[in-house]
Amino acid sequence: MAETTTDDSLATFGWVSYVLHLIVAVAAVVPGAQASITLLLIALVIDLVKRGDAAGTWQESHYRWRLRSVLWCGALYLLTSWLWLLFFIPGWIAWTLISLWFLYRILLGMVRMNRRQAMDV
Repeated sequence: MAETTTDDSLATFGWVSYVLHLIVAVAAVVPGAQASITLLLIALVIDLVKRGDAAGTWQESHYRWRLRSVLWCGALYLLTSWLWLLFFIPGWIAWTLISLWFLYRILLGMVRMNRRQAMDV
């Protein structure tokens, strides 16, 4: 019974994190939409705090998936930020592609979480 409760608790935190990531990801793709960086930070804190509890469960890969998605996305934004300074259109294209990639990863994670499947990391 305790394992089921822990699994349900991890799933609840996982879903909250995925929804917060989804809001940020959609806002990054939709022109004019702005999501607060606070939402992303809340999701990151949830993932960092709860990932230890998820160790050894099928949900562990989801916590790792979300953390890696944000870290890679942030690194790619930083690496391409100079394009905004020099050339508007290439910067916009790069950030749009990064944002779409982030949205794809979040949606894929949500689908697999709904199926109670681990992520293939």
